[in-house]
Amino acid sequence: MKDVEDIHRPMLNSLQSTSAKMKKIVLSVNAGSSSVKISAYSALFGQAPIQLAEAQISGLTAPPPTLRYTRHGEKVINDEEVKDQKVSTQADAFDILVKALIDDNGVPEISSKEDIAYICHRIVHGGDFVRPKLISDETYHNLEKLNDLAPLHNSTSLVIVHRCMSDMPKTTFNIACFDSQFHHTIPEHIRTYPINQDIARNNHLRKYGFHGISYAFITRATAEFLGKKVEDVNIIALHLGSGASACAIKGGKSLDNSMGLTPLAGLPGATRSGSVDPSLVFHYASDVGKLSPASTKDLHISRAEEILNKQSGWKALTGTTNFGTITAALDPSSSDTTSHLSPEEVAKMRLAFDIFVERICAYIGSYYVSLQGQVDALVFAGGIGEKSDRLRAAVIEQVSCLGFGPVDKEANETRVKEELDDSHDVIEIAPPNSKKGGKDGREHRVLVCKTDEQFEMARACAEDGEFWR
Repeated sequence: MKDVEDIHRPMLNSLQSTSAKMKKIVLSVNAGSSSVKISAYSALFGQAPIQLAEAQISGLTAPPPTLRYTRHGEKVINDEEVKDQKVSTQADAFDILVKALIDDNGVPEISSKEDIAYICHRIVHGGDFVRPKLISDETYHNLEKLNDLAPLHNSTSLVIVHRCMSDMPKTTFNIACFDSQFHHTIPEHIRTYPINQDIARNNHLRKYGFHGISYAFITRATAEFLGKKVEDVNIIALHLGSGASACAIKGGKSLDNSMGLTPLAGLPGATRSGSVDPSLVFHYASDVGKLSPASTKDLHISRAEEILNKQSGWKALTGTTNFGTITAALDPSSSDTTSHLSPEEVAKMRLAFDIFVERICAYIGSYYVSLQGQVDALVFAGGIGEKSDRLRAAVIEQVSCLGFGPVDKEANETRVKEELDDSHDVIEIAPPNSKKGGKDGREHRVLVCKTDEQFEMARACAEDGEFWR
Protein backbone atom coordinates (compact mmCIF):
# COMPACT_ATOMS: atom_id res chain seq x y z
CA MET A 1 0.00 0.00 0.00
CA LYS A 2 1.33 3.43 -0.91
CA ASP A 3 1.87 5.96 1.87
CA VAL A 4 0.26 9.39 1.78
CA GLU A 5 3.40 11.08 0.45
CA ASP A 6 3.61 8.66 -2.49
CA ILE A 7 -0.05 9.20 -3.36
CA HIS A 8 0.34 12.97 -3.37
CA ARG A 9 3.87 13.13 -4.81
CA PRO A 10 2.72 14.04 -8.36
CA MET A 11 0.62 16.86 -6.91
CA LEU A 12 3.51 18.03 -4.71
CA ASN A 13 5.90 17.95 -7.65
CA SER A 14 3.42 19.89 -9.76
CA LEU A 15 2.97 22.51 -7.03
CA GLN A 16 6.74 22.82 -6.61
CA SER A 17 7.18 23.15 -10.36
CA THR A 18 4.58 25.93 -10.42
CA SER A 19 6.19 27.59 -7.39
CA ALA A 20 9.58 27.49 -9.09
CA LYS A 21 8.24 29.72 -11.85
CA MET A 22 6.95 32.35 -9.42
CA LYS A 23 9.03 35.27 -8.20
CA LYS A 24 9.30 35.35 -4.43
CA ILE A 25 10.64 37.83 -1.92
CA VAL A 26 13.69 36.72 0.05
CA LEU A 27 14.87 38.75 3.03
CA SER A 28 18.47 38.32 4.23
CA VAL A 29 19.18 39.36 7.83
CA ASN A 30 22.60 40.01 9.34
CA ALA A 31 22.53 40.91 13.04
CA GLY A 32 25.63 42.08 14.87
CA SER A 33 26.23 43.27 18.40
CA SER A 34 25.66 46.92 17.44
CA SER A 35 23.79 46.81 14.12
CA VAL A 36 21.12 45.01 12.11
CA LYS A 37 21.13 44.87 8.32
CA ILE A 38 18.45 43.49 5.99
CA SER A 39 18.42 43.09 2.22
CA ALA A 40 15.30 42.34 0.18
CA TYR A 41 15.51 40.36 -3.06
CA SER A 42 13.18 39.25 -5.80
CA ALA A 43 14.07 35.70 -6.78
CA LEU A 44 13.13 32.86 -9.08
CA PHE A 45 14.10 29.29 -8.28
CA GLY A 46 17.53 28.50 -9.68
CA GLN A 47 18.31 32.07 -10.71
CA ALA A 48 20.42 34.84 -9.16
CA PRO A 49 18.34 37.05 -6.84
CA ILE A 50 17.82 40.71 -7.74
CA GLN A 51 18.18 43.19 -4.89
CA LEU A 52 15.22 45.51 -4.33
CA ALA A 53 16.33 47.36 -1.22
CA GLU A 54 18.77 47.32 1.66
CA ALA A 55 18.39 48.86 5.11
CA GLN A 56 20.58 49.05 8.17
CA ILE A 57 20.35 50.43 11.69
CA SER A 58 23.69 51.06 13.41
CA GLY A 59 24.66 52.41 16.81
CA LEU A 60 22.63 50.07 19.02
CA THR A 61 25.43 50.03 21.59
CA ALA A 62 26.54 53.64 20.99
CA PRO A 63 23.39 55.79 20.67
CA PRO A 64 21.87 57.50 18.87
CA PRO A 65 20.95 54.73 16.43
CA THR A 66 21.02 55.72 12.76
CA LEU A 67 19.17 54.42 9.70
CA ARG A 68 20.59 53.89 6.23
CA TYR A 69 18.26 52.87 3.39
CA THR A 70 19.06 52.03 -0.22
CA ARG A 71 16.58 51.26 -3.00
CA HIS A 72 17.74 49.67 -6.27
CA GLY A 73 21.29 50.74 -5.49
CA GLU A 74 20.42 54.39 -4.82
CA LYS A 75 20.72 55.86 -1.31
CA VAL A 76 17.37 57.11 -0.03
CA ILE A 77 18.27 57.67 3.64
CA ASN A 78 21.89 58.16 4.69
CA ASP A 79 22.68 57.67 8.39
CA GLU A 80 19.60 59.50 9.64
CA GLU A 81 19.00 59.40 13.39
CA VAL A 82 16.10 57.16 14.41
CA LYS A 83 13.71 59.27 16.47
CA ASP A 84 10.39 58.67 18.23
CA GLN A 85 10.83 54.89 18.04
CA LYS A 86 12.10 52.45 20.64
CA VAL A 87 15.39 50.88 19.52
CA SER A 88 16.86 49.03 22.48
CA THR A 89 17.31 45.56 20.97
CA GLN A 90 18.12 43.93 17.66
CA ALA A 91 14.48 42.85 17.43
CA ASP A 92 13.35 46.49 17.74
CA ALA A 93 15.75 47.45 14.94
CA PHE A 94 14.47 44.61 12.76
CA ASP A 95 10.86 45.75 13.21
CA ILE A 96 11.76 49.30 12.14
CA LEU A 97 13.66 48.06 9.09
CA VAL A 98 10.80 45.82 7.93
CA LYS A 99 8.32 48.67 8.40
CA ALA A 100 10.55 50.98 6.33
CA LEU A 101 10.60 48.36 3.60
CA ILE A 102 6.82 47.89 3.61
CA ASP A 103 6.15 51.65 3.69
CA ASP A 104 8.42 52.33 0.70
CA ASN A 105 6.23 52.93 -2.36
CA GLY A 106 9.34 52.55 -4.48
CA VAL A 107 9.30 48.82 -3.70
CA PRO A 108 5.76 47.80 -4.72
CA GLU A 109 6.68 44.12 -4.53
CA ILE A 110 6.55 44.37 -0.72
CA SER A 111 3.39 45.97 0.65
CA SER A 112 2.90 43.73 3.70
CA LYS A 113 4.65 41.07 5.75
CA GLU A 114 2.69 38.44 3.81
CA ASP A 115 4.71 39.30 0.69
CA ILE A 116 7.91 38.00 2.32
CA ALA A 117 8.29 34.31 1.48
CA TYR A 118 11.67 33.56 3.05
CA ILE A 119 13.84 35.12 5.74
CA CYS A 120 17.48 33.99 5.70
CA HIS A 121 19.27 34.53 9.00
CA ARG A 122 23.05 34.64 9.30
CA ILE A 123 23.96 32.38 12.22
CA VAL A 124 27.67 32.49 13.03
CA HIS A 125 28.05 29.13 14.78
CA GLY A 126 26.09 26.25 13.30
CA GLY A 127 27.82 23.42 15.13
CA ASP A 128 27.57 20.28 13.03
CA PHE A 129 25.07 21.70 10.50
CA VAL A 130 26.67 21.48 7.03
CA ARG A 131 24.00 23.28 4.98
CA PRO A 132 21.24 25.88 5.49
CA LYS A 133 18.42 24.65 7.70
CA LEU A 134 14.72 25.44 7.85
CA ILE A 135 14.17 26.72 11.39
CA SER A 136 11.69 24.76 13.48
CA ASP A 137 11.22 24.96 17.25
CA GLU A 138 13.64 22.06 17.60
CA THR A 139 16.25 23.75 15.38
CA TYR A 140 15.89 26.97 17.34
CA HIS A 141 16.56 25.24 20.66
CA ASN A 142 19.56 23.42 19.20
CA LEU A 143 20.98 26.76 18.07
CA GLU A 144 20.43 28.27 21.52
CA LYS A 145 22.85 25.68 22.90
CA LEU A 146 25.59 27.12 20.67
CA ASN A 147 25.29 30.69 21.98
CA ASP A 148 28.33 30.38 24.24
CA LEU A 149 30.55 29.48 21.27
CA ALA A 150 29.85 32.73 19.40
CA PRO A 151 28.86 35.21 22.13
CA LEU A 152 29.16 38.33 19.96
CA HIS A 153 26.74 37.13 17.28
CA ASN A 154 24.64 33.98 17.81
CA SER A 155 22.47 35.31 20.62
CA THR A 156 21.72 38.55 18.74
CA SER A 157 20.72 36.62 15.63
CA LEU A 158 18.41 34.35 17.61
CA VAL A 159 16.63 37.36 19.12
CA ILE A 160 15.50 38.24 15.58
CA VAL A 161 14.76 34.62 14.67
CA HIS A 162 12.47 34.41 17.70
CA ARG A 163 10.73 37.65 16.71
CA CYS A 164 10.18 36.36 13.17
CA MET A 165 8.82 33.02 14.35
CA SER A 166 6.41 34.84 16.66
CA ASP A 167 5.31 37.84 14.59
CA MET A 168 5.76 37.02 10.90
CA PRO A 169 3.03 35.17 8.95
CA LYS A 170 3.03 31.38 9.18
CA THR A 171 3.53 31.32 5.41
CA THR A 172 6.98 32.89 5.84
CA PHE A 173 9.80 30.36 6.11
CA ASN A 174 12.79 31.14 8.35
CA ILE A 175 16.10 29.69 7.16
CA ALA A 176 19.35 29.54 9.11
CA CYS A 177 22.52 30.10 7.06
CA PHE A 178 25.64 29.21 8.99
CA ASP A 179 29.05 30.87 8.86
CA SER A 180 30.57 27.53 9.85
CA GLN A 181 28.92 25.36 7.16
CA PHE A 182 31.39 26.27 4.37
CA HIS A 183 34.18 24.76 6.46
CA HIS A 184 32.72 21.28 6.91
CA THR A 185 35.22 20.12 4.25
CA ILE A 186 38.23 20.88 6.48
CA PRO A 187 40.10 17.53 6.78
CA GLU A 188 40.04 15.62 10.05
CA HIS A 189 43.76 16.08 10.76
CA ILE A 190 43.31 19.87 10.52
CA ARG A 191 40.04 20.21 12.44
CA THR A 192 41.06 17.90 15.33
CA TYR A 193 42.59 19.30 18.51
CA PRO A 194 45.23 17.06 20.18
CA ILE A 195 43.24 16.53 23.39
CA ASN A 196 41.39 13.53 24.86
CA GLN A 197 39.19 12.50 21.94
CA ASP A 198 36.40 11.01 24.07
CA ILE A 199 35.96 14.36 25.79
CA ALA A 200 36.37 16.22 22.49
CA ARG A 201 33.65 14.16 20.77
CA ASN A 202 31.23 14.34 23.69
CA ASN A 203 31.60 18.12 23.91
CA HIS A 204 31.96 18.80 20.16
CA LEU A 205 35.39 20.36 20.66
CA ARG A 206 37.05 20.85 17.28
CA LYS A 207 37.88 23.52 14.72
CA TYR A 208 34.72 24.75 12.97
CA GLY A 209 35.87 27.85 11.10
CA PHE A 210 33.80 30.97 10.38
CA HIS A 211 33.08 33.78 7.89
CA GLY A 212 32.00 30.92 5.63
CA ILE A 213 29.11 32.76 3.99
CA SER A 214 31.56 35.44 2.93
CA TYR A 215 34.12 32.88 1.72
CA ALA A 216 31.47 31.11 -0.35
CA PHE A 217 30.73 34.40 -2.13
CA ILE A 218 34.44 35.23 -2.52
CA THR A 219 35.14 31.82 -4.05
CA ARG A 220 32.39 32.11 -6.65
CA ALA A 221 33.22 35.74 -7.49
CA THR A 222 36.92 34.93 -7.88
CA ALA A 223 36.20 31.91 -10.07
CA GLU A 224 34.00 34.03 -12.32
CA PHE A 225 36.66 36.76 -12.52
CA LEU A 226 39.36 34.23 -13.43
CA GLY A 227 37.12 32.45 -15.93
CA LYS A 228 37.36 29.16 -14.06
CA LYS A 229 34.94 26.67 -12.58
CA VAL A 230 34.55 26.98 -8.81
CA GLU A 231 35.89 23.45 -8.34
CA ASP A 232 39.12 24.41 -10.16
CA VAL A 233 39.99 27.43 -7.99
CA ASN A 234 42.72 27.54 -5.33
CA ILE A 235 42.90 30.79 -3.36
CA ILE A 236 44.06 32.29 -0.10
CA ALA A 237 41.21 34.54 1.03
CA LEU A 238 41.27 37.19 3.75
CA HIS A 239 38.06 38.46 5.35
CA LEU A 240 39.37 41.48 7.23
CA GLY A 241 37.01 43.53 9.37
CA SER A 242 36.46 44.16 13.06
CA GLY A 243 36.43 40.38 13.11
CA ALA A 244 39.13 38.99 10.82
CA SER A 245 40.10 35.60 9.44
CA ALA A 246 42.06 33.86 6.71
CA CYS A 247 41.04 30.83 4.66
CA ALA A 248 42.81 28.34 2.41
CA ILE A 249 40.44 27.23 -0.36
CA LYS A 250 41.41 24.24 -2.50
CA GLY A 251 39.28 23.17 -5.43
CA GLY A 252 36.59 25.62 -4.34
CA LYS A 253 36.33 24.05 -0.86
CA SER A 254 37.63 25.10 2.52
CA LEU A 255 40.91 23.42 3.42
CA ASP A 256 41.64 25.47 6.53
CA ASN A 257 40.43 28.57 8.36
CA SER A 258 42.26 30.64 10.95
CA MET A 259 39.30 30.59 13.34
CA GLY A 260 38.65 27.49 15.42
CA LEU A 261 36.15 26.18 17.96
CA THR A 262 34.96 29.78 18.21
CA PRO A 263 35.64 32.95 16.19
CA LEU A 264 38.17 34.00 18.84
CA ALA A 265 41.02 31.93 17.40
CA GLY A 266 43.30 33.20 14.64
CA LEU A 267 43.74 36.84 13.68
CA PRO A 268 43.31 39.71 16.14
CA GLY A 269 40.37 42.06 15.62
CA ALA A 270 38.84 45.24 16.96
CA THR A 271 38.24 43.75 20.42
CA ARG A 272 39.45 40.14 19.98
CA SER A 273 42.92 38.97 20.90
CA GLY A 274 43.11 36.28 18.25
CA SER A 275 45.24 33.24 19.06
CA VAL A 276 47.33 33.59 22.21
CA ASP A 277 49.01 31.17 24.61
CA PRO A 278 46.05 29.33 26.22
CA SER A 279 47.43 29.98 29.71
CA LEU A 280 47.70 33.73 29.15
CA VAL A 281 44.20 34.50 30.40
CA PHE A 282 44.92 32.89 33.78
CA HIS A 283 47.99 35.09 34.24
CA TYR A 284 46.06 38.12 32.96
CA ALA A 285 43.20 37.71 35.43
CA SER A 286 45.20 36.61 38.48
CA ASP A 287 48.00 37.82 40.68
CA VAL A 288 50.86 36.23 38.76
CA GLY A 289 52.99 36.02 41.88
CA LYS A 290 50.34 33.82 43.46
CA LEU A 291 49.18 31.90 40.39
CA SER A 292 47.89 28.50 41.51
CA PRO A 293 44.83 26.29 41.07
CA ALA A 294 43.33 27.98 44.12
CA SER A 295 43.93 31.50 42.80
CA THR A 296 42.23 30.73 39.47
CA LYS A 297 39.32 28.59 40.69
CA ASP A 298 36.89 31.51 40.31
CA LEU A 299 37.97 32.36 36.74
CA HIS A 300 34.93 31.18 34.78
CA ILE A 301 34.88 30.77 31.01
CA SER A 302 32.54 33.76 30.72
CA ARG A 303 35.17 35.98 32.37
CA ALA A 304 37.96 34.58 30.19
CA GLU A 305 35.93 35.15 27.01
CA GLU A 306 34.99 38.64 28.16
CA ILE A 307 38.70 39.49 28.38
CA LEU A 308 39.76 37.91 25.09
CA ASN A 309 36.62 38.70 23.05
CA LYS A 310 35.74 42.20 24.20
CA GLN A 311 38.72 43.72 26.01
CA SER A 312 41.56 42.89 23.64
CA GLY A 313 42.51 43.47 19.99
CA TRP A 314 43.56 46.84 18.70
CA LYS A 315 41.17 48.56 21.10
CA ALA A 316 43.37 47.31 23.95
CA LEU A 317 46.51 48.41 22.10
CA THR A 318 45.36 51.83 20.89
CA GLY A 319 42.08 52.76 22.58
CA THR A 320 40.14 52.71 19.28
CA THR A 321 38.26 50.00 17.41
CA ASN A 322 38.43 52.02 14.18
CA PHE A 323 41.18 50.61 11.98
CA GLY A 324 40.88 53.64 9.71
CA THR A 325 41.98 55.82 12.62
CA ILE A 326 45.00 53.57 13.12
CA THR A 327 46.12 53.78 9.49
CA ALA A 328 45.48 57.54 9.35
CA ALA A 329 47.77 58.00 12.34
CA LEU A 330 50.61 56.46 10.34
CA ASP A 331 50.19 59.21 7.74
CA PRO A 332 49.23 62.34 9.74
CA SER A 333 49.13 64.53 6.63
CA SER A 334 46.10 62.59 5.40
CA SER A 335 43.81 63.39 8.32
CA ASP A 336 43.21 66.30 10.68
CA THR A 337 41.70 63.88 13.20
CA THR A 338 45.05 62.29 14.05
CA SER A 339 47.36 65.32 13.89
CA HIS A 340 46.98 65.89 17.65
CA LEU A 341 48.38 62.47 18.58
CA SER A 342 51.59 62.33 20.59
CA PRO A 343 54.59 60.30 19.37
CA GLU A 344 53.76 57.67 22.01
CA GLU A 345 50.19 57.37 20.71
CA VAL A 346 51.39 57.09 17.11
CA ALA A 347 53.81 54.36 18.22
CA LYS A 348 50.86 52.42 19.67
CA MET A 349 49.02 52.75 16.36
CA ARG A 350 52.10 51.53 14.49
CA LEU A 351 52.41 48.52 16.80
CA ALA A 352 48.76 47.52 16.25
CA PHE A 353 49.17 47.87 12.48
CA ASP A 354 52.40 45.85 12.44
CA ILE A 355 50.90 43.08 14.58
CA PHE A 356 47.92 42.77 12.25
CA VAL A 357 50.12 42.64 9.13
CA GLU A 358 52.48 40.09 10.68
CA ARG A 359 49.67 37.76 11.77
CA ILE A 360 48.00 37.97 8.34
CA CYS A 361 51.26 37.18 6.54
CA ALA A 362 51.92 34.22 8.84
CA TYR A 363 48.66 32.63 7.71
CA ILE A 364 49.35 33.42 4.05
CA GLY A 365 52.70 31.64 4.33
CA SER A 366 51.18 28.64 6.09
CA TYR A 367 48.35 28.32 3.59
CA TYR A 368 50.73 28.74 0.65
CA VAL A 369 52.51 25.61 1.87
CA SER A 370 49.19 23.79 2.50
CA LEU A 371 48.22 24.52 -1.12
CA GLN A 372 51.72 23.43 -2.25
CA GLY A 373 52.24 26.74 -3.99
CA GLN A 374 49.31 26.11 -6.35
CA VAL A 375 47.58 29.42 -5.68
CA ASP A 376 45.46 31.27 -8.24
CA ALA A 377 45.02 34.40 -6.18
CA LEU A 378 45.39 36.15 -2.87
CA VAL A 379 42.03 37.83 -2.22
CA PHE A 380 41.32 40.71 0.19
CA ALA A 381 37.74 41.23 1.39
CA GLY A 382 35.75 42.59 4.34
CA GLY A 383 35.51 46.21 5.45
CA ILE A 384 39.24 46.63 6.12
CA GLY A 385 40.28 44.41 3.22
CA GLU A 386 38.24 46.58 0.85
CA LYS A 387 39.09 50.00 2.29
CA SER A 388 42.68 49.93 3.56
CA ASP A 389 45.08 50.33 0.64
CA ARG A 390 47.91 50.81 3.15
CA LEU A 391 47.26 47.43 4.75
CA ARG A 392 46.99 45.66 1.39
CA ALA A 393 50.27 47.20 0.20
CA ALA A 394 52.07 46.24 3.43
CA VAL A 395 50.85 42.64 3.29
CA ILE A 396 51.71 42.19 -0.38
CA GLU A 397 55.18 43.63 0.12
CA GLN A 398 55.85 41.19 2.97
CA VAL A 399 54.70 38.11 0.99
CA SER A 400 56.36 39.17 -2.27
CA CYS A 401 58.90 36.36 -1.74
CA LEU A 402 56.06 33.94 -2.54
CA GLY A 403 55.46 35.55 -5.92
CA PHE A 404 52.68 38.01 -5.08
CA GLY A 405 52.91 41.58 -6.37
CA PRO A 406 54.24 44.10 -7.01
CA VAL A 407 51.20 46.25 -6.27
CA ASP A 408 49.74 48.42 -9.01
CA LYS A 409 49.62 51.67 -7.00
CA GLU A 410 46.88 53.25 -9.11
CA ALA A 411 44.68 50.17 -8.94
CA ASN A 412 45.24 49.69 -5.21
CA GLU A 413 44.66 53.28 -4.16
CA THR A 414 42.25 54.64 -6.77
CA ARG A 415 40.45 51.95 -8.78
CA VAL A 416 39.37 49.97 -5.73
CA LYS A 417 37.92 53.11 -4.15
CA GLU A 418 36.13 54.26 -7.31
CA GLU A 419 35.12 51.04 -9.07
CA LEU A 420 34.54 48.35 -6.44
CA ASP A 421 30.75 48.19 -6.26
CA ASP A 422 27.79 45.91 -6.95
CA SER A 423 28.57 45.82 -10.69
CA HIS A 424 32.33 45.28 -10.19
CA ASP A 425 32.77 43.00 -7.20
CA VAL A 426 36.40 42.07 -8.01
CA ILE A 427 39.31 44.42 -8.81
CA GLU A 428 42.84 43.25 -9.60
CA ILE A 429 45.57 45.21 -7.80
CA ALA A 430 48.66 43.24 -8.86
CA PRO A 431 48.67 42.11 -12.50
CA PRO A 432 49.50 38.49 -13.34
CA ASN A 433 53.10 37.66 -14.16
CA SER A 434 53.88 34.36 -15.84
CA LYS A 435 57.36 34.36 -14.27
CA LYS A 436 56.04 34.20 -10.71
CA GLY A 437 53.50 31.37 -10.94
CA GLY A 438 53.50 28.25 -8.80
CA LYS A 439 54.94 24.94 -9.88
CA ASP A 440 51.80 24.09 -11.87
CA GLY A 441 51.96 27.38 -13.79
CA ARG A 442 49.24 29.14 -11.80
CA GLU A 443 49.68 32.90 -11.77
CA HIS A 444 49.67 34.41 -8.31
CA ARG A 445 47.21 37.25 -8.78
CA VAL A 446 46.13 39.70 -6.09
CA LEU A 447 42.47 40.72 -5.97
CA VAL A 448 40.09 42.78 -3.87
CA CYS A 449 36.55 41.40 -3.60
CA LYS A 450 33.46 43.24 -2.40
CA THR A 451 31.96 40.37 -0.47
CA ASP A 452 28.17 40.19 -0.07
CA GLU A 453 26.92 37.84 2.63
CA GLN A 454 23.34 39.06 2.18
CA PHE A 455 23.31 38.08 -1.49
CA GLU A 456 25.03 34.76 -0.78
CA MET A 457 22.29 33.76 1.66
CA ALA A 458 19.53 34.72 -0.78
CA ARG A 459 21.31 32.85 -3.59
CA ALA A 460 21.61 29.70 -1.47
CA CYS A 461 17.89 29.90 -0.71
CA ALA A 462 16.93 30.40 -4.37
CA GLU A 463 19.01 27.42 -5.46
CA ASP A 464 17.76 24.96 -2.84
CA GLY A 465 14.74 22.97 -3.97
CA GLU A 466 14.04 21.87 -0.40
CA PHE A 467 13.15 25.44 0.56
CA TRP A 468 11.46 26.51 -2.65
CA ARG A 469 7.91 25.40 -2.06
